[in-house]
Amino acid sequence: MTTATHPGNSVLDTIGNSPVVQLRHLTSPTSAKIYLKLEGSNPTGSYKDRMAKAIIEEAESRGTLKTGMSVIETTGGSTGSALAFVCAIKGYNFEAITSPIFAAEKLKTMSAFGAKLHLIESPSGGHDASLFPSMRKLAEQLNERDDYYFSDQFNNPDAITGYQEMGEELLRQLPGGIDAFCGAVGSAGMLMGVSRVLKHHLPDVKVVALEPASSPILTAGYSGSHGIDGIGTGSVPAHLDKQLYDDARALDEKDARAMCRRLAMEEGLLVGTSTGLNVLAALKLAEELGPGKVVVTVACDTGLKYLSGDLFAQSDRIE
Repeated sequence: MTTATHPGNSVLDTIGNSPVVQLRHLTSPTSAKIYLKLEGSNPTGSYKDRMAKAIIEEAESRGTLKTGMSVIETTGGSTGSALAFVCAIKGYNFEAITSPIFAAEKLKTMSAFGAKLHLIESPSGGHDASLFPSMRKLAEQLNERDDYYFSDQFNNPDAITGYQEMGEELLRQLPGGIDAFCGAVGSAGMLMGVSRVLKHHLPDVKVVALEPASSPILTAGYSGSHGIDGIGTGSVPAHLDKQLYDDARALDEKDARAMCRRLAMEEGLLVGTSTGLNVLAALKLAEELGPGKVVVTVACDTGLKYLSGDLFAQSDRIE
């Protein structure tokens, strides 16, 4: 892959090659090492840039996306930001079907890249099983027109393709091996793309799918409402392949939010709530595996996307 240090490259060439750091303050001497891949270094601040680029370029190569067409997607914000970014560079109109419950920074980012937003209200005021079907219904209606391309992150296999490079990068960055990898599930594209690569090269690696405990569709078979953008959509993702993960775990959203604040204050890492969930699970896996092992997870995005909400509200620190 070309790098951003080369004059004249497209900003699309800066996607990927994200750094990996070891958590040094949250782990204990009795646990495995934990490495975190920092996807906030991508142009729009999340790993969704990888997927957006793959979805658009694969559609172009097949001829299903052509000049003059508009791209549409149902999104909690980061996918929409990434697609708006890629479409802006390539000259496509982009329309995001989203909701005002998602982080304001994400909605503003999509608009900044020129996206048109279709806002769908959530009956519960949170992330629940009815929201994404309502969003998808509008996407399918728009997609009936010949000048629209529905990128469909939840069913499009190009989404998985876009994340396989992340797995290849991890193999290069951690040549000593990886014993476990975990990640929160939304569309499941990231977990499946990375797992496809890791399990091919490291058949014994343990891959764990994560979800919010208040919407445990994978672990308990029912959905509920929660407040973590981008994951726990209320149904089992079509991309999720039982052959590519070994376990599913549900974690408390409150604990994930607390972990975000600990990551900032103890590790100097400003991340969003899905990352807090990932690290929470990684810490438990690290204790289970013990010294000499390696656990890897992902910082899905940057915490800069959540500063207008209450994630980092610390009233006791404001004078």
